[in-house]
Amino acid sequence: MRIRSMMLGAAMALALDAKADEGMWLPSQLPSIAKNLKDAGFRGDPKDLADLTKAPLNAVVRIGGGTGSFVSSDGLVVTNHHVAFGVIQYNTRPDRDLINEGFVAPDRAGELPANPDYRLRVTVGFDKVTDRILADARGKTGRAYYDAVDAASKALVAECEKEPGIRCSVANMFYGRDFYLVRQLELRDIRLVYAPPRAIGNYGDEIDNFVWPRHAGDFTILRAYVGKDGKPADFSPDNVPYHPPSHLKLATEGVAEGDFVMLAGYPGTTYRHRTAAEFADQIEWRLPTSVAVLKGLQEVIEAQGKADKEAGIRYASQLQSLKNNIKRFSGELEGLKRSDAVAVRREDEAAMLVWLATQSDAAALKPSIDQAMALIAQGKDVRDRDLLVGLLTSQTQLMRGALSIDRLSVERLKADAERESGYQKRDEELIQSQLTQIQRRYDPRVEKALVTSVLTRYQRLPDAQRLPEVDKVFGRTPAELTRALDGIYGATTFADEAERTRLFAAAPADVAKSNDALLVAARTLRPALLRIEEEKKAREGDLLRLRPAYMQALIAYREKQGKAVYPDANSTLRVSYGKVTPLAARDAVSYAPLTTVQGIVEKNTGAFPFDAPVPLIDAIHKGDFAGYTDAKTGAMPVDFLSNLDTTGGNSGSPVLNARGELVGLNFDSNWEAVSASWMYDPRYKRAIHVDMRYMRWLMDKVYPSHALLRELGVPAK
Repeated sequence: MRIRSMMLGAAMALALDAKADEGMWLPSQLPSIAKNLKDAGFRGDPKDLADLTKAPLNAVVRIGGGTGSFVSSDGLVVTNHHVAFGVIQYNTRPDRDLINEGFVAPDRAGELPANPDYRLRVTVGFDKVTDRILADARGKTGRAYYDAVDAASKALVAECEKEPGIRCSVANMFYGRDFYLVRQLELRDIRLVYAPPRAIGNYGDEIDNFVWPRHAGDFTILRAYVGKDGKPADFSPDNVPYHPPSHLKLATEGVAEGDFVMLAGYPGTTYRHRTAAEFADQIEWRLPTSVAVLKGLQEVIEAQGKADKEAGIRYASQLQSLKNNIKRFSGELEGLKRSDAVAVRREDEAAMLVWLATQSDAAALKPSIDQAMALIAQGKDVRDRDLLVGLLTSQTQLMRGALSIDRLSVERLKADAERESGYQKRDEELIQSQLTQIQRRYDPRVEKALVTSVLTRYQRLPDAQRLPEVDKVFGRTPAELTRALDGIYGATTFADEAERTRLFAAAPADVAKSNDALLVAARTLRPALLRIEEEKKAREGDLLRLRPAYMQALIAYREKQGKAVYPDANSTLRVSYGKVTPLAARDAVSYAPLTTVQGIVEKNTGAFPFDAPVPLIDAIHKGDFAGYTDAKTGAMPVDFLSNLDTTGGNSGSPVLNARGELVGLNFDSNWEAVSASWMYDPRYKRAIHVDMRYMRWLMDKVYPSHALLRELGVPAK
């Protein structure tokens, strides 16, 4: 039987026996598994879930680095406290500590604007464009293949974005096998409405992160605004609330063990369809190396924050992100080792290749598979260098801004279609916003210490991985590095917001003539960064060309096994479904799926990170829970556990009951399943959600906002 014939008309192939607890399904796939949904307990019409213009999916939004959902007709959005933490940090000052004290807007005029680059996007279109993307790429290799795909993608995006307020992108499914054009309404004026104190939103901090049982109220409420004409607009006091086409209804009843639940959101990245060699690289090098490097950066920020409170506030969001990634990577490493993932994946891949050899398409597919595997193996040569150089931009503020200005000045000399993605005219407003917010997220001492941490590691690399330009700017020894950083940061005027604004607006020739110390450094580094970029594009072009053969074989093999087939997550809208489920973590260790406020009291020590606010403890002791308690136990719920399939990016995803009502807010996974982005194990995979009854009770009895509860359709009890 020919593999190709098995997949005719199945761009998103489905297995016959898809399991309810596994699968990050594209909405378009859901009608094909309607029976599974109904059998699991869903009471709606699965066809409605395939229509992005209908409720509930048109109420689900991508916001910040996670997911949120509209919950009122006047643009209220609920998401996680940690998804909105950058907004909270941006509005925190030494004399207004929103991080630790929380925030309740007194009225709409008192709602606080988010950081300028904070965006909310609603998916309004999702169309297959594979033929258009690959039309000019076929027959090409390497960089030429990459450029053809890139040019076709940019052309589609430019055509799509002629509609005002629409942001478009091309999503790669099954690693180059299919491409989809994603259309999203982008809203730019987002404001902070309600945030609990840190000791509620992040109760337990890193000790409890990725751990069950959990007792965090990880939620925040925002509001989206538009211009008076109803169109997306930058922040203005004259803007009005956005009126979404639909919004989710908050459930008045909670959930219990065994209840059907469903989640919609924007999961970031999974790697379940990667090769065995990539599994090995993740476990043997990438995860342990990343943990070590990021711990160094964490230590820098913590030390600097202890010495300077204001610096601590400026870097609070970055520190929280570092701590989360460190623990996630550590858990992923432990989980993959516990599952013996490399051996399991190698055995699975070997069996697939043996099966492939019996298929008539083997001769056509196997050469491409072999080439892809050889190319993947070659990527090890410069991986340490690329990791560290990448951190110079991702973990700095002022240096990243200077590199952006320098690169933008070069790209502006080109026709817009020929500019590098991220530096086209469509991107300039976002770049400008990022340059503006530096003012509240930068401290020269902290940044120099962060750069020192990264480049000290870089200076230990063998000469074969060293870049002459980096050595020229920063030296080859720790002493030379210290002198270079003192000189650059001591002389630059780029820290002045007016100067950044001037340079952003300046002609390319004027930027090129600037003798600012940081811009000179960026200009000197540019050739090295472009070479790295060139190498990656050539490699990525060949992998885009070759991986589809691997995926074609893998999909057919999975279907033969009767297993679920869905694309790896890539920040596009997905749906998963399952049940409220307990966890048997290991021998003699089992967990119930719901936690209560009693656990908050039991954990409370009065010291960080178990320093529950006094108003919360007082309210718990008072016991005024009427209207919010669990129907069976009479206890006041906090969080609950399900077997929903989630990963990073699903933070803030709405959890719905069988009637499509909002019962929870996804915010974490359990320690035993952090590795699920690579390997799914139904025995351990659980997702952790804030129970909406806890959110409502906090807004009613502890940090009251009865006006908001009325707007949410759940008046105070």
